[in-house]
Amino acid sequence: MIFYEDIFKAFQHDKVKYILVGGLAFNLLGGFRATEDLDILVDMTDENLFKVVKILKQKKYYVKQPVDPLRIADEETRKDWIKNKNMLAFCFYKETGEQVDIIIESPVRYADAIKKVQWVRVEKMSLPVISIDDLIKMKSKTGRDKDKFDVNELKKMKKVRNEK
Repeated sequence: MIFYEDIFKAFQHDKVKYILVGGLAFNLLGGFRATEDLDILVDMTDENLFKVVKILKQKKYYVKQPVDPLRIADEETRKDWIKNKNMLAFCFYKETGEQVDIIIESPVRYADAIKKVQWVRVEKMSLPVISIDDLIKMKSKTGRDKDKFDVNELKKMKKVRNEK
């Protein structure tokens, strides 16, 4: 069983529009790095975000921010959080350590990323994973050492795939 399988199944059942990004995407694209959280890029419509929050609440995830998580499903509230609180991700967590980050502000938008998404088969599920190019764009903007390492590895993976 894969980490977060119950979330993926619920997302697919409710037709949530999402793409895996971050460390899990890096691993599914062929890299290897320890990661414990789930980073997702979602279609930022109020309806889609409402589904995401509903599912995470049903799965007993809580928010780290002192706000009602359903407020993320309101476009004006999201704009305010991005502008006035510099929010980049909205974090849900369980006391057992699992964490789900909804990427709010990104150099790659869902509408663009979905056109190049790679579907990766994991056990009995097919998961939408961000393209190598888009993951490079996202990770290049963070400035974190682990993301710089990932970008170098992603470029190597891309080169190997292009040589075949």
